[in-house]
Amino acid sequence: MKRREMLTGSLALGALAMTGCASTAGAQPTKAVGAGAPLAGVKTGPFWPNGARLAVSVCMQFEGGGQPISGAPGPITVPVEPGVPDLTQNTYYEYGPNEGIPRMLELFDRHGIKVTSFMIGEAVDKRPDLAKEIVRRGHEAANHGKQWAFQYMLPPEQEKAWILSGQRSIETATGVTPVGYDCYWMRGSVRTLELLQELGYIYHNNDLSRDEPYVQRINGKPFAAVPYTAHLNDIASFDFDGYDADAYVRAVCDEFDQLYAEAATRRRMMSMSLHDRISGRPYRIPPLDRIFTYMKSKPGVWFARRDEIARHALATPQRTLQVERPPAPISGLPGRSH
Repeated sequence: MKRREMLTGSLALGALAMTGCASTAGAQPTKAVGAGAPLAGVKTGPFWPNGARLAVSVCMQFEGGGQPISGAPGPITVPVEPGVPDLTQNTYYEYGPNEGIPRMLELFDRHGIKVTSFMIGEAVDKRPDLAKEIVRRGHEAANHGKQWAFQYMLPPEQEKAWILSGQRSIETATGVTPVGYDCYWMRGSVRTLELLQELGYIYHNNDLSRDEPYVQRINGKPFAAVPYTAHLNDIASFDFDGYDADAYVRAVCDEFDQLYAEAATRRRMMSMSLHDRISGRPYRIPPLDRIFTYMKSKPGVWFARRDEIARHALATPQRTLQVERPPAPISGLPGRSH
């Protein structure tokens, strides 16, 4: 199964017609449905700093160099024999740090946008200069683990070492200690949040449940969830043969219009996910440029790093959802259960 197919399921956006976001001149926003009255129990604003109406959070994944040498998915679909280094497929991942990230950084600079870059430790080790440049330009360096691999079956001490390995790579390259974490494919263990809280992190990214941040207590202390996106993830929705620039722009702008309307009465945030080797391709930049131009044409849009969103949520408990989650069951692990 292709990586894209793991998330897309029945997603079918190719039939969307391109309208309002092709050009910001005269663009007509989509009418929002059901936006106007806050949900029961949700307190009124101001919801964001400086009176901002809607927070838009852009994530840029720095992964090239952290992938496995054999078996990593990519545009070349003819597989090599198991265990044989897939040298050509790996050059596809090299494209991210070589071309994709520098190109996206220039786009962000043109629009004055600050983003969160989730960095894999081994990718940073191979290109510390690029990690340092991302931070120099004012973007957040967040931890994406040691390698492009799952951590959820690791024993607690090994998982802790895994988290710290990625953290130390970022610290060595940039001088910054990350405060946010994103598991590979968002799949952490039942202990991941406790380990992150123990290690001084303030938020995690592995949540798809809401269009706003929320706070829960981990180890008796507040810890923020800054929800991520699957449907506006460039891998999930518009990867390789499934990409349609017009459909992509329309889908992102429709999401923006709906959330912007709801944000009149509720705290709302929007997430976009861009990967170094995908959204950094030349043909991906003009659609992103149109999207950002359209968003910036609306008053009160805050392009926020995820650490900024988390800190604001933690600092405004009276306006932030407080969520109680029962402990996750530990099942399938020998000798362990709640």
